[in-house]
Order: sequence, then C-alpha cells, then structure tokens
Amino acid sequence: MDKSAWLRYDWPMRLKAFAAILLSAFVASSAFAQARAAGQHDELIALVGIRLDELISRFGVPVSVHAVRGGEEWQDDVVFAYPHGDFYVFRDRVWQVGLRSVSGMKVGDPGAVARLLLGPDSEDHGVFLVQPLQPLPETGWPVAIRVNFNAAGAISAIFVYRTDF
Repeated sequence: MDKSAWLRYDWPMRLKAFAAILLSAFVASSAFAQARAAGQHDELIALVGIRLDELISRFGVPVSVHAVRGGEEWQDDVVFAYPHGDFYVFRDRVWQVGLRSVSGMKVGDPGAVARLLLGPDSEDHGVFLVQPLQPLPETGWPVAIRVNFNAAGAISAIFVYRTDF
C-alpha cells in the first residue's frame, strides 16, 4: 500500500505545514473581521447627517424624545431614543448617534476593550478616546467615534458624530 504524500514528510515538516495552515486561517479571519467592522462603520457614518424624516421612515416612531442641554444654548439637542441607540438632532439633521454597542465593545465593558479595539492611533484623553473615521464620499463630513469612561474606567457611552459640528 502506497503512503500518502502527507505521511512521507517527517514530523518537523508536518508541524511547519500545520503552523502555516493555522497562520493562513488566522490572517483570513482577521481580514474578514476588519472588513466587517469597516462595513459597520460605513453604516454608522451614513446615519450621521440623515434628515429627520429619513430617521423616522427608517426606524419608525422613537421610544422616547427628550432634550439634552449643552454647555451653551446653541448646543441643545433633541434626542430620538430607540432600543439600539440615540439620535441627536440639531435643526432637521442627525449630527450624533449614541450607541449601546459597536465593533465588539459595549457600554459597561472595561475601558481596555475600547483601547484595544480602537488601537494605538486613537486619541486617549484619559476619560474618553476619540478615533477619527474615514468620511463617506457622499457627505465628506469629518466623523469620529468617541468612547467615554466612567470613574471606574468602564465604558459609559459610545458616540459616532460629526467633528465639525
């Protein structure tokens, strides 16, 4: 009986081949995860700047509507709250989206999760992180993701927003 090609190799060669296969699978799955996260970011970025009528036609009637006071009068927002997130509206457009979870992190997770997922290029301000995102060609608005931390260092809020607003 003839041995298969795999069995003709000695153990060190088999281990090297197995390691190469594992490395290939890891690289492929990592690239898939990054592409999926990039697609999710594109979907989030597309929500920033939509008109109020688009928001309601897309997500229906909000669970609640409330006001959020800013530091100055012009910074006041009307917030349309939905189960998956909050949409901050100024005049007739969404300028900020508050999320419960995104890209593998959620409110309540340790801050280290956000630091790991946003990477070393994010701006670390101690009590929050900011990571600029690539704007969509249709809008061109500069956008970023911001992750706030509470006193215990856990994620307390996640926002995608227009940085020029």
